[in-house]
Amino acid sequence: MLSSVVFWGLIALIGTSRGSYPFTHSMSPHLHPRLYRGCYGDIMTMETSGATCDRNSLISCGIHGSEMFAEMDLRAIKPYQTLIKEVGQRHCIDPAVIAAIISRESHGGTVLRDGWDHRGLKFGLMQLDKQISHPVGTWDSKEHLLQAVGILTDRIKAIQKKFPTWSVAQHLKGGLSAFKSGIEAIVTPADIDDDYVDDILARARFYRRQGY
Repeated sequence: MLSSVVFWGLIALIGTSRGSYPFTHSMSPHLHPRLYRGCYGDIMTMETSGATCDRNSLISCGIHGSEMFAEMDLRAIKPYQTLIKEVGQRHCIDPAVIAAIISRESHGGTVLRDGWDHRGLKFGLMQLDKQISHPVGTWDSKEHLLQAVGILTDRIKAIQKKFPTWSVAQHLKGGLSAFKSGIEAIVTPADIDDDYVDDILARARFYRRQGY
């Protein structure tokens, strides 16, 4: 009888320890929302220098500059927080990363005209190129976010396959860069768009602290 109790106790302990890891597709994110961080690494452990500094942007650059812009967009993005988390869980992407892209690309939609950029080429909160992605749904809809985040995860997976020896952080950074510029533009780690990626990661850390 004692051995049986010990056996089932060990099983319960193993199940509890597995539950302490970040969610995978097979786990329900609604059970442990505080643990959900996505399937592509922890942004809080990744190096980032924030937005690139130059002579014309010494104040609004670096991590401080990225966080400043993220905070400016916080009110505009807030109405989409629940949707961002839902889509993030669907695609196993950190919701803070989605919020950061929305901040960088469209400032929460505040700079868009009927969902389009000023040139009429990119659409939606995450600014999909109409010539490449053929956007679906309205500009701030669930359909748009599902499509855009799906494209992002496809790019990350493509980078994983193209560069299997890269680190988890390099795969995420490469995927973020490919989301903007395409997979073909990345041949070596030096081809990752550091200005875009570092800014996204710095903003994402800010949004993580805001509950995303």
